Amino acid sequence: MTLKCLIIDDEPLARETLEEYISKIPFLELAGSCKHVFEAIELLQREQIDVLFSDIHMPEVNGIELIKMLQYRPYVIFITAYANYAVEGFELDAVDYIVKPFSFERFFKAVNKCLTMSQQKNNKPSTDQSKYLFVKDGHKLHRVLFDEICYIEAMKDYIKVVLKDRSIITHLTMKRVEDQLPESQFIRIQKSYIININSLKFISGNMAELHDVSDKLPIGKQYKDLIFERFGLKND
Repeated sequence: MTLKCLIIDDEPLARETLEEYISKIPFLELAGSCKHVFEAIELLQREQIDVLFSDIHMPEVNGIELIKMLQYRPYVIFITAYANYAVEGFELDAVDYIVKPFSFERFFKAVNKCLTMSQQKNNKPSTDQSKYLFVKDGHKLHRVLFDEICYIEAMKDYIKVVLKDRSIITHLTMKRVEDQLPESQFIRIQKSYIININSLKFISGNMAELHDVSDKLPIGKQYKDLIFERFGLKND
């Protein structure tokens, strides 16, 4: 699923930041970046816009007045330096209200709400969404297919996602990433390791060997019975 989005902000730096953030997210497509409200209205009349990022304080017509004028309303995310308009913004059913300056993480949280709402509106789950997760690496956001993952290793406050052809280190907890993984495909074999069951080659003693990588991973004593039970076997 792709969401077509439009930016309205009279500040060049704000537009540049939004354009950069949008370019990093696979399910967003930038339809236009406008510095004038009337330029945006023309585009809204011409194209079907799914998500509107709008400043509030702008010349001639402010963001709230613009939303009130629209007959068809896309998902609206207000992005402004003024926190005092939040109540009025949410009264217009805005999806989110972001106060400048803001981080990429805060932006992603807002647009992810739009994606969820759009999927619910269409009354069907996104098949693509159930096959991947997003992994942040520095200033890049990678869409990683579950089938590409061989294993995940805990590294204090970080995790290493080991893929068939590369590795990505990201600031994330094992608990949080485990919650995003399908139980049918992944299993924890030790406190610091989660493996893709489809990548498992064999188990020898207390070690697991995987396809596509040379690493041999330790199996924790408290996890071994659960692993064998998962495959319908007894740990003799």
